[in-house]
Amino acid sequence: MPRFFSFLSFLVLVTASSAQPTLQYYLPAGTKYDPSIPTPESFFGFQVGEWHLTPEQIHAYLKHLDEISPRFSGVVFGRSYESREMMLMIVTSPENQRNLENLRMQHLSLSDPSASGSQNIASMPVIVWMGYSVHGNEPSGSNASVIVAYHLAAAQGEAVERLLNDCIILLNPSINPDGLNRFATWVNMHKGRQPVGDPANREHNEVWPGGRGNHYWFDLNRDWMPVQHPETQGRLEQYYRWRPNVLTDHHEMGTSSTFFFQPGVASRENPLTPPETRSLTTAIARYHERALNAIGSLYYSEEGFDDFYIGKGSSYPDITGGIGILFEQASSRGHLQESPNGPLSFPFTIRNQVAVSLSTLEAAVEMRTELLEHQRAFFAGAVRLAANAPVKGYVFGTPHDKARTRHLVDILLRHHILIHPLIQSVRAEGRQFESGSAFVVPTAQPQYRLITSLFERRTTFTDSLFYDVSAWTLPAAFALPWAELQSLNRGILGPPLAVTPSLAGSLSGSRNAYAYVMEWDEYYAPRSLYRFLKAGILARVATKPFQARTASGLRSFEAGTILLPVSMQREKADTLLALLDLAVRDDGVNVHALETALTPSGIDLGSSDFSPLNLPVVGLIGGSGTVSTDLGEAWHLLDNRMHMETSVLEAQALGAIKLDRYTALVLSGGAGIDSTGKQALRQWVQRGGVLLAMEQGVRWCIDNKLTNAKFRAEPARKDSMAPPQEYALLESYTRALAFPGTIFRTTYDRTHPLMFGYADAPLFVLKTTSQILEPSTNPYATPMRYAENPLVAGYMHRTYATKIAGSAGVVVQALQSGRVILFADNPNFRAFWLGTNRMFLNALFFGPVISSASARPPEETG
Repeated sequence: MPRFFSFLSFLVLVTASSAQPTLQYYLPAGTKYDPSIPTPESFFGFQVGEWHLTPEQIHAYLKHLDEISPRFSGVVFGRSYESREMMLMIVTSPENQRNLENLRMQHLSLSDPSASGSQNIASMPVIVWMGYSVHGNEPSGSNASVIVAYHLAAAQGEAVERLLNDCIILLNPSINPDGLNRFATWVNMHKGRQPVGDPANREHNEVWPGGRGNHYWFDLNRDWMPVQHPETQGRLEQYYRWRPNVLTDHHEMGTSSTFFFQPGVASRENPLTPPETRSLTTAIARYHERALNAIGSLYYSEEGFDDFYIGKGSSYPDITGGIGILFEQASSRGHLQESPNGPLSFPFTIRNQVAVSLSTLEAAVEMRTELLEHQRAFFAGAVRLAANAPVKGYVFGTPHDKARTRHLVDILLRHHILIHPLIQSVRAEGRQFESGSAFVVPTAQPQYRLITSLFERRTTFTDSLFYDVSAWTLPAAFALPWAELQSLNRGILGPPLAVTPSLAGSLSGSRNAYAYVMEWDEYYAPRSLYRFLKAGILARVATKPFQARTASGLRSFEAGTILLPVSMQREKADTLLALLDLAVRDDGVNVHALETALTPSGIDLGSSDFSPLNLPVVGLIGGSGTVSTDLGEAWHLLDNRMHMETSVLEAQALGAIKLDRYTALVLSGGAGIDSTGKQALRQWVQRGGVLLAMEQGVRWCIDNKLTNAKFRAEPARKDSMAPPQEYALLESYTRALAFPGTIFRTTYDRTHPLMFGYADAPLFVLKTTSQILEPSTNPYATPMRYAENPLVAGYMHRTYATKIAGSAGVVVQALQSGRVILFADNPNFRAFWLGTNRMFLNALFFGPVISSASARPPEETG
């Protein structure tokens, strides 16, 4: 049984009355408030909990408090994709506000082992970050932030004076303003005069994609490590500006639940987190226990949730010197909803979040010196661990794709990790790394634990269950060569980087050439190609390698090289040159001028092995029955990174859409496609369309016979009857068979159009489903396979060891004139798995180029 559990009556679990509560319902009893501070009700015209607040309303109230209260000072630290403000409200005593910069710099010294020992923590304020509603459709946190802000601005008395003197509070009221606005609009527009608790009521059932994610439907609570979105990038900058001792992360969960607070499952904590972190989290939990007991709320702890994946709001602080605390409140998903525990009201959910917000602040003040000392000891201990560790550094990088290397450097710098350019070549783990294209991360620095987490290849675990992914080795995600350094010669290191290196390519040769060729190994080459095609520039792709004489001498070009002939489009020469300059400057591609169509070896420029290319017109099949995160990742890649026009189509309306407009469609699931839509999709492929299916979309294609691909069967049991097992172990055993996010090594055919541009081996995939594809019976139709010993990092149940080896990563099948391309795994995972983005993009640009003979099952080719 969990250590923290209240046995108070279920009758006080919820507030089911249709009458709205007063402000006193939310606030601690016995506190006096300054009447000059406007209450939320007087500001909004309604009580908090009566309607769902939008981020604009929340920010307006907090800005007003900033204007009138000497306890408040606000910072707008960025804007979301939809240009909504992201706000941090700094709350502390007026005296601390006047001395804020000195206090901040003094606090930051605790994370510097060379300076922290001389700091006197006796009078140093503790820093508490309060983060609300990273998931937009979990709104009780953001709505509670308004009540917390009012309390901090208006409360009077000795207790609040002590709190504000001894604590600097960083209030982040809406982590995901775009998602929160989407959800608030939905529930408010469906609210009637009479509250309706019926779970089937439209108010409680958002339409796809819902309000959980950000504008591109990403789960921002997984982005603390990848740092791919403006909401996270701005937040992380502020995080390191303050380095809080405690960070709260306010969420919601299923309506049938109660309330959860950390610590989580002990056996599933990240082993790089020091044990003192859990001890302090447990001590803080006692304050939540008392607060929730006082208002009669049910709760639990130490089960269900864990802190293994470091990229969540409640786990990232644990590995960077603070204490992260997850709160999960049963969700009303509207204003009132029936639950197994009785009617669950929105005000009740807000009150619980207010209660644990205030209990966190109480704990932080009472435990102030312990928390400050923990931060000082954390970083000093990290340096000692690094000194005794066998790995002294990590080297990574490639000369073939500056952008992928640059993106990884950018992530590391955002995490305040020291990185040095390599200034002498070095060989490690059988790989050669060259000056000018590689970087080194020494482990002897305060972020040692975080660095180890980002580069390690862990395959052994104390538990087989994971709340999120079990591996996230960054160089593997970026398909970059990397190696551990068992010793580190400082002479090979250049000065540490202060900013991410610029991205610039080159244009070699004449600006009045016969033709230009663009290498395809740079990450943003597809962006350049799309611009050319959008402008009506004729382009062809080499399907075989060749050599050509360039301004820098004889040069070899791989299959995938893009040919831009000038003689065939003289009238567009100025446009072509302008776009070439843009490609070199913004996309980092390398372009070479050629003066003749004849080549010394390989195909000539006029060869039919240079296939003409058409502008990709892409539709993402979304809506009910599809996976919004998978589609959002594809949308973000195409729209935000590659600047490609991308339509999102409703699965339920597929039969009524003129599909011939699109050259390629992307499918992440098809449960919402009706029979008319299925027929339309099949006929579109048969006429020459390219269908890209991933994960659940693969199963849909197989089930609906758009492909004859197959999944590998489960390993056969030798015994005819399973041995008896304990009933209590059923859930654990079932979940242990899943892939929680595991990294595997692949092998691939570089000559296949889907693999054009991959100059470095090996290539890695992240597997999050148990679907394992059989290779095609056509030997040319499986351009990527899992290696024979594929496990690189993460958890895998032993029964999959032989099943996954040699299985298909990608399968291509011809369906008359079209192609169905099956990705066993998501190639665009969370916007940071850049290594497999190229396969996905190649499918869009080069799918029609794939030979039908290479993709037809043998029974059709014979």
